[in-house]
Amino acid sequence: MQSPALRWSDLASCAVGVWGVGVEGRATLAKLAALGITPAAVVDDSPCSPDVLQTEQGGLEALARCEVVVKSPGISRYSPEVRMVEDAGAVVAGGLGLWLEEVGPDRVIGVTGTKGKSTTTSLVGHLATRLGLRCFTGGNLGAVPWSPGAPSRVDLWAIEISSYQATDLWSSPKVMAVTSLHEDHLNWHGDAERYYTDKLGACGRTGAVMTVANGADHRLRARAELLKPGPFWVDPSAADSSWTKALKLRGRHNLTNALIAAASLEQFGVDAAADPVLLAEAAEGYQPLAHRLETIATIAGVEYVDDSLSTNVLTTITAVDVFEDRQLALLVGGFERNIDYSPLAAVVAARKAPTLAFTLPDNGGHIGRSVIEAGGSAVHCSDIADAVQQAAVWARPGGVVLLSPAAASYGKFRNYAARGDAFRSAVNAIEVRRVIHPPRSLG
Repeated sequence: MQSPALRWSDLASCAVGVWGVGVEGRATLAKLAALGITPAAVVDDSPCSPDVLQTEQGGLEALARCEVVVKSPGISRYSPEVRMVEDAGAVVAGGLGLWLEEVGPDRVIGVTGTKGKSTTTSLVGHLATRLGLRCFTGGNLGAVPWSPGAPSRVDLWAIEISSYQATDLWSSPKVMAVTSLHEDHLNWHGDAERYYTDKLGACGRTGAVMTVANGADHRLRARAELLKPGPFWVDPSAADSSWTKALKLRGRHNLTNALIAAASLEQFGVDAAADPVLLAEAAEGYQPLAHRLETIATIAGVEYVDDSLSTNVLTTITAVDVFEDRQLALLVGGFERNIDYSPLAAVVAARKAPTLAFTLPDNGGHIGRSVIEAGGSAVHCSDIADAVQQAAVWARPGGVVLLSPAAASYGKFRNYAARGDAFRSAVNAIEVRRVIHPPRSLG
């Protein structure tokens, strides 16, 4: 952020606009109401009520007349619309930046990364709570910290920060954890290098004490200068990971996530986070995130796994690796973001166990071509129900049908959870009908 830092309480005397009425936008409206502030304009691409202006039908002009505009993260800071509003003199801010200035960085652990940030944030929250801290877990993960319903008596805020939200910050949390780095969200950021810079921009600002980073990630190692102060490198091959067994998480990547969570708590000042015995006790009872490598059924020997939360190449590669020795039907595809899918295609093509990609709209054709060019196999499906029908018969006996899309859900579903629910419904329908046709070849 280039403007002077602002807190929520600073908006009381301003003409405030709200841009976007999604999860964060609704929390922003509630926060403003709690502060006694009536927005000068509320704008959204798809107005949900008569008092919400349509962006292209007078909404932008109304925002340009405001002094401060609180935008939703999905609106790119680099869009011409944002530039127009800023050129008119408005400060375009994000709710998370306003909140962090209000509460200060000293009680905050921020977590970012291309993959692993949601799980790592939830692990920080679980371990902190079990170690006796009053902890709020949220941010991009779901619970909005500036919502009027958020608790006020908190020892630690464990906050997931997306690359979108990172561009809205004036300060950094006391401890910032970075789990991984791989190109993503290029339609929002413009190119890979700006995405990397924006994401890592959550580190090293006013208030930062330490950055904890994944030492096994070569892209992070190459950008160590952006990980100040520190970084404190977490080396999964050298750390004591015995305590992580109590978490009952699948995959080597989740071992790394757990180690980063513990290291973040230790750097925050929680001494017990350095003791594997205490960590093992704290790990008990952890509930993995829904839609993240979640087995929803085993039918006729086939395991159906919902990994709808995987919205980029790196997360899908790690999900595929979990099922290294098993026949795998991989459901991929969603919103097109101009990502290079060749790394995923290479992994799919190189697997020794039988593997077939079942590609989904809208960018399934893009992914399928990449897989075939790498020497793998793919079939195109009309939707998730069609893919599950085809994959169920191909994966028998003993295989896995894995929804791990490597793409966002925009355009087809409200969010990744709705996509996961559609997968579950399709699996339930298979269990009832058990009438399936063989997969059709791509093209």
